[in-house]
Amino acid sequence: MSASDDATSPPLIEFRGVRKTFGEGDAAVHALAGVDLVIRRGEFVAIMGPSGSGKSTAMNILGGLDTPTEGEYLFDGVSVGQLSLDDCALLRRHFLGFVFQGYNLLARTSAVENVELPLVYRGVPGEQRRRMAMDALAKVGLQGREHHEPAKLSGGQQQRVAIARAIVSGPEVVLADEPTGNLDTAKSREIMDLLTALCRDEGITIIMVTHEPDMAQYADRIVRFVDGLIAGDAAPQKAA
Repeated sequence: MSASDDATSPPLIEFRGVRKTFGEGDAAVHALAGVDLVIRRGEFVAIMGPSGSGKSTAMNILGGLDTPTEGEYLFDGVSVGQLSLDDCALLRRHFLGFVFQGYNLLARTSAVENVELPLVYRGVPGEQRRRMAMDALAKVGLQGREHHEPAKLSGGQQQRVAIARAIVSGPEVVLADEPTGNLDTAKSREIMDLLTALCRDEGITIIMVTHEPDMAQYADRIVRFVDGLIAGDAAPQKAA
């Protein structure tokens, strides 16, 4: 049974009345207008919504890259707004992994060296770092491609490297921002199958922003943002 089946499990992530306002007075933009959200450990949650709906602002707050104007963001029961800048950096480094639409790989660096980067920042010794990176690449199906530079990999393979980099340090949560946005349908499905497997088999909580309804179908829940508020939060309607 997945965490999403157990509504009694404590939240891993919780927004309580989260508001985010940019600007002041008549020029103020209310990106988030009082959002309550609970995500439990081991869930796969897709976030959708039109441009300007607040979904990207919500993801920035989830990733510790921005803070609410009002309300509270709790991670595993800890109020993130009360953390120091150093502790926020530790949250991102030890508990969160990030996957982006554009892969964000270093061009003249091999796949395994790209995956090692988060471990360099954590001070992991070289031999251990290499072993962990090789293991992460194996989990995403890139055995034999470890020493290829990004230019020698397909788009789907580059995104697999990015996912390996996101999971190499054993995060609680992977935040994926349009992870299939640059891929064709077949490669997109491969990436979604991979993310689903990491959620199911590794217990990683996946939070994904997407504008593609067919990709959102892979999630346990689809949270829809409209005008800074959650307009819907439900399991996807699976095809018969």
